[in-house]
Amino acid sequence: MRTGLVCAVGIFISSLAYSQASQEEFPSKNWFNEDAASQRVNGVSTTEAYTLLEGKKSETVIVAVIDSGIDIYHEDLKDVIWINKDEIAGNGIDDDMNGYVDDVYGWNFLGGPNGYNVGPETLEVTREYRKLLAKYGEEGPSKKSEKAYWEEIKQGYTKGYSKARKEYEFYQSLVDKVYRFNQLMTAYLDVDELTVEMLRGVKSSDEQIVEATNFMGNIMMMIGDAPLEDAMGELEEAASHYQIQAEFNYNLDYDPRSIIGDNPEKLNETGYGNNDVVGRDTDNFHGTHVAGIIAAGRGNDIGIDGIANDVKIMALRAVPEGDEYDKDVANAIRYAVDNGAKIINMSFGKGYSPDKAYVDEAVKYAEAKGVLLVHAAGNSSLDIDEANNFPTKHFNKKGTASNWIEVGASSWGEDAKLAASFSNFGGKTVDVFAPGVQIYSTAPNNEYKNAQGTSMASPVTAGVAALLLSYYPHLSTTDIKDIIMQSSRKFDGLKVIKPGSENELTDFASLSISGGIVNAYEAVKLADSWKIESR
Repeated sequence: MRTGLVCAVGIFISSLAYSQASQEEFPSKNWFNEDAASQRVNGVSTTEAYTLLEGKKSETVIVAVIDSGIDIYHEDLKDVIWINKDEIAGNGIDDDMNGYVDDVYGWNFLGGPNGYNVGPETLEVTREYRKLLAKYGEEGPSKKSEKAYWEEIKQGYTKGYSKARKEYEFYQSLVDKVYRFNQLMTAYLDVDELTVEMLRGVKSSDEQIVEATNFMGNIMMMIGDAPLEDAMGELEEAASHYQIQAEFNYNLDYDPRSIIGDNPEKLNETGYGNNDVVGRDTDNFHGTHVAGIIAAGRGNDIGIDGIANDVKIMALRAVPEGDEYDKDVANAIRYAVDNGAKIINMSFGKGYSPDKAYVDEAVKYAEAKGVLLVHAAGNSSLDIDEANNFPTKHFNKKGTASNWIEVGASSWGEDAKLAASFSNFGGKTVDVFAPGVQIYSTAPNNEYKNAQGTSMASPVTAGVAALLLSYYPHLSTTDIKDIIMQSSRKFDGLKVIKPGSENELTDFASLSISGGIVNAYEAVKLADSWKIESR
């Protein structure tokens, strides 16, 4: 499941909280690019980095985005999309003989030969439970050695499905109630929009009017100055999120893999899928948003400024509305490496990885070829030194990938809320933090929207890595990683609310290996002297 799809409850509550922030508290839409010293915002100082690079030449870097699909025709992305110059579009021939026909902009590992695409998909826990049910039946395994895993999967599936059903029913009933009571009260008061003051003035003995007044009064108090329409959008998103979970993600009878027509058990299969990197008739918001953070055109007076100014985005669709298959992740990594990508952004994650060994092989392949992997740490407020968030830089058979950066999410203020409340963390596993709260970026159909998650922090980091590599092409993968970590901004002694807790304070430095937040300006300064210090 995409890590950007944070818990719908969290989306709604956090959005309401941010909507109540004063103008002074709320950062600009461009805050992730901004500077702590001059703008008092904990962005990555992108503009300041470019002042250090004036007069220097850059080389184009290809960044692969393995995600849900990308709107490659977006006004702020179309000029930065990678084009496979060795492939002739639409001729139905594998011109470059790489195993993929008409892969002009990348590849869609979730598409079928007839042009249809997988949208919603099951979760890995659902697929594992389905496998175990087929193998053992309802009673489960008789061997004691197999019991623990069976119980873990069964419990995880049962609890997840139950929660999804309850949350969907709750949010859908809430949506229906807001619509109904808002319509009732606007008609009763003969107004177009409700305000708290209006509702406070209502005097009625009608039970329905009293109920509607109290209910809408509470809603209006919660959302503060935010338009009711925006709050309704958040509620509807939450309802839709849990509906997809209940009807597809946890559905044991649902298996859309037949759309693709591959053999899921044949891991090293190539050529399956199609070339529709946009993902027709599916939700490609997530991938489009991620791509914009990295590479939306800078200085073009359109939309937003991405971080890197000399990159091409290779679009690889492998992440459905559910959990990605290990097969697709590994093959997408290999495609990216073989077709020239030097950095791969991976804003997705899941709790189980039955074919992790195959993913490990792909990670090692990228490592051997000098390709950097940037991965989102996840949005479950967990310590992933202990909890699982796959894929991971730790190999099954010992060892850790040197070409991997694991990224947690930070907010803009230098206070106790610096670490995003939803972000996973880990002093031995998460490498660094980066802006990931209320990030404004590209959305499908030439739109721009806010989103939050470690899914946004990862491309911020990938963008900084691409910036460095484009101006300092002599740097190795490990150089880039070391520079980003060593140059991260530290907050000596700053106590922050530990993600997942109510008010437990912990040292921000303890949440990651580097103890800091990615900073492009400091990274460029360090890169400029790296050959002296490290050669």
